[in-house]
Amino acid sequence: MSPAAPPTDLDQLFATVRVVPVVVVEDEAQALALGAALLDGGLPIAEITFRTAGARAAIAAVTRELPELVTGAGTVVNADQVDQAVDAGARFLVSPGLSADVVRRAQHHGLPIFPGVATPSDIMAALALGLDVVKFFPAAINGGVPAIKALSAPFPGLRFVPTGGVSAANATEYLSVPSVLAVGGSWMVEKSLVEAGDFAEIARRSAQAVALAASLAPAVPTVSPAPVAGDPAVAAAGM
Repeated sequence: MSPAAPPTDLDQLFATVRVVPVVVVEDEAQALALGAALLDGGLPIAEITFRTAGARAAIAAVTRELPELVTGAGTVVNADQVDQAVDAGARFLVSPGLSADVVRRAQHHGLPIFPGVATPSDIMAALALGLDVVKFFPAAINGGVPAIKALSAPFPGLRFVPTGGVSAANATEYLSVPSVLAVGGSWMVEKSLVEAGDFAEIARRSAQAVALAASLAPAVPTVSPAPVAGDPAVAAAGM
C-alpha cells in the first residue's frame, strides 16, 4: 500500500467552508478579479482548472497576489501538470479521474490531492493509494446523492466531494449526506459571468453559497462500523 497523504488543515477548511468554486479563467487578470470577488463574497478557496492555456499563470498570480485565497489546481490529468501546479504555488490538486501516477507525484510533493472516482473499483484503488477523501465525478450522471449513500455503506470513513451537476438548487441535498465533506461547483463562477466581467454578481453568488453552507452543520470525518450482513444500508447498496 502506498503511504497515506500527509496531514493537512485543508480537510478542516473543506469541512468548514463546504463549497469549493470550480474556476475556469483565461489569464492572470481574470483570475485576480475573480479571486477578489470570491473573497468579497466570503469564499476563501478556489480550484482553478487546467482547462485553459493560461491556467498555470493564473494560479501563480493568485497565490502571489491573493495569498489569503487557498488556491488549488483542478483538471490535473498527468504528472507534468502536478509539477506545474506545484511550481505555481497550488495548495491542493483535483483530478477528474484516478491515476496512480498523478496521485503518487502529488504525494511526492506533499500536496493533498482529490482524484475523481465513479465506481467501487475506483474507490478501492484510491484507498490502496492511502487516500480517504475523493472527488465523486461527474456526480449527477453517476447517480447523485443516492449513489453516494450507497457507496458510503461498504466504504465507511471515506469522504466525498461531489462535483459535476451540483448547483445552488441541489447543494443542500448533497451536503446533508454525512459522508460528503464538501461540494465542488461552478454556479457562482459561471464562465459567462467571468467573460462579462460581472464580478459583483460572482461576489453575490459566493455570499449566497457561504450562507447556504453556514445553515448546515460543519462536516466531520465519517467513521462507521464495518458493514455487516443484513444491514439495510448494505442491502440497498447491493453489497
